[in-house]
Amino acid sequence: MWAALLLAAVALGPAEAASEPTTVAFDVQPGGVVHSFSQDVGPGGKYTCVFTYASQGGTNERWQMSLGTSEDNQHFTCTIWRPQGKSYLYFTQFRAEVRGAEVEYGMAYSQAAFERESDVPLKSEEFEVTKTAVSHRPGAFKAELSKLVIVARASRSEL
Repeated sequence: MWAALLLAAVALGPAEAASEPTTVAFDVQPGGVVHSFSQDVGPGGKYTCVFTYASQGGTNERWQMSLGTSEDNQHFTCTIWRPQGKSYLYFTQFRAEVRGAEVEYGMAYSQAAFERESDVPLKSEEFEVTKTAVSHRPGAFKAELSKLVIVARASRSEL
């Protein structure tokens, strides 16, 4: 998580340092059904981060969504991850979407940093980054997901 905020702070520059993040825990539920979790951040809930997924195997896992904004509220970060590192669930799909902003940087990981383990990014062919989302590529995604990071800038229509 802090690596993502550091990345965001570096990406935003010293004049736009990231605010203290808001972190909310939620359960990722297996069963093959599509679920969503979302949070708003910024003045008046200016930005929204939505995590939509379907997974199989095991039982619920406790994940976290952390959101932060730059001091001028023109950038925000959304990090979604399993704090215990690698997820044991088999993801059939995922999408982390931002509303009110455009994605400047997006990354997906099969393993989140935990204890002595480092973040392990997915292969570039397994996911795609668009102006509004980071999502799986059908047929290429190998079902392992433990972390998503998005750095976004206010949409031009919002300025």
